[in-house]
Amino acid sequence: MSEQPTRPRRAATLADVGREAGVSAMAASAVLNGVSTSTRISKETRERVLAAAEKLRYRPNRTARALVDRRMNALGLVGILSGDEPNLYFLEVFDGIMQAAGARGQNVTVFNVGNWVDARRLVPEYCDGRIDGLIMLAPMIDAPASEWLPEHAPAVTVHANRAVPGVPGLQSDDEGGAFLAVSHLLRLGHRRILHVGGPEGSTGADLRQQGYERAFREAGITPPPDHVLRCPFTAEGGRTVLEPWLLRHRGEPLPEAIFAASDAIALGCMERLQARGYRIPEDIALIGFDNTLFARAARLSTVAQPLGKLGRMAVEMLLALIDAEQTRQPGAEDREVVLGTELVERATLAGPRAAELLIA
Repeated sequence: MSEQPTRPRRAATLADVGREAGVSAMAASAVLNGVSTSTRISKETRERVLAAAEKLRYRPNRTARALVDRRMNALGLVGILSGDEPNLYFLEVFDGIMQAAGARGQNVTVFNVGNWVDARRLVPEYCDGRIDGLIMLAPMIDAPASEWLPEHAPAVTVHANRAVPGVPGLQSDDEGGAFLAVSHLLRLGHRRILHVGGPEGSTGADLRQQGYERAFREAGITPPPDHVLRCPFTAEGGRTVLEPWLLRHRGEPLPEAIFAASDAIALGCMERLQARGYRIPEDIALIGFDNTLFARAARLSTVAQPLGKLGRMAVEMLLALIDAEQTRQPGAEDREVVLGTELVERATLAGPRAAELLIA
């Protein structure tokens, strides 16, 4: 006769602990939750309750405790995770969020929106009591978010495409970082610098292009014509936009350097150039933006933005807002904090080549 599978054992409750110890569930709760009435419980009874809890492997019901404390100790993270490429930018910020959340005893729930148009409908659903507050990563929100952001769940943004009224935000100095990179290329002697920028409609991409243009302007040098491209912040975007440009400029001098608006775009450009037989940096120098794991592994010169720090600061800022909400104290100001960027020189950076090289 075959052995019947045993039913999974349910988690022990306070009532179970009380029965095992020979006391009421209320008395067991007083001992295990450390309430003031537990001081009136005898030492012998307390020891029986603790022994029963250990025997039954009792664990407090965190959801029930949250209902009492009005705090889930859980934060939400909303972003877009789509496509075939790993989003290293997201992972770097997420790592900072997890570090800070873990240090503060917070859990993190990730909500993936297909696009930010759906955020108006989805974000209120996420804030249904399961989280205390929300971090929105790189939100592209056009409609007034005050119309649909829940008032009971504070929020902060990281790299918002535009300021969200009533929501503090964190940014990196996109324009300043691009200015640093292109100014350095100009000082090395490069003049034909191709900028493979981010997507149209992205404020960060616009600012990086403005930094590219300012570097030329302040150096008193006219940028080369048709040397700005725009594409998604992906390796596929870099590959897809660079090849047609090279074909259009066949027979003309190869750019001396490329400044890409992200490390992922730089990767796509690197793959396309190497497939054509060009060497980096001997034939063409390359600088990315972000300083993700790819840049560090591939020794890509890049503009480092403090992605991990942005994540850690977002958690601290959000927890301050949650504390203020629960104590009915004034919260943090509706403000934007901009963190600095720096140029990191690695193996893909060199001065101009000695002889002009034409695009084949």
